[in-house]
Amino acid sequence: MPEEKFYDEAEDSLFKFAVIIARSGGKWVFCKHKERDTLENPGGHREPGETMEETARRELYEETGALEYTLKPICPYSYGDYGMLYFAEITRFEGELHSEIERVYLLDELPREQSKWTYPQIQPHLVAEARRRGF
Repeated sequence: MPEEKFYDEAEDSLFKFAVIIARSGGKWVFCKHKERDTLENPGGHREPGETMEETARRELYEETGALEYTLKPICPYSYGDYGMLYFAEITRFEGELHSEIERVYLLDELPREQSKWTYPQIQPHLVAEARRRGF
């Protein structure tokens, strides 16, 4: 199993996906996919021709309906492939989702049980790194 690694910088051509640690009104923002019973951070794969920021913005909108937000890069990381970690503070959501996401949850606390995370081997580490870096 790969081990996560965090970097201060990495070559843009290596990045394959973006993950966004999101908050709104002091709560953690998580998504529930229609085909799963677990929670995940918004994010997804980079499409051809996209910058990483464009990927993060597209995925944040598709998976949460975020209309108004600030988005800041946190750091590159690798877990097998390379990704870019972002932080978003969402101030306004669209009323309806238009993707594979069934529901958006706003949580007071992070999920404590690993079985609640879609990707328990990496998601808690991404959140911990964001916090360690002051987000």
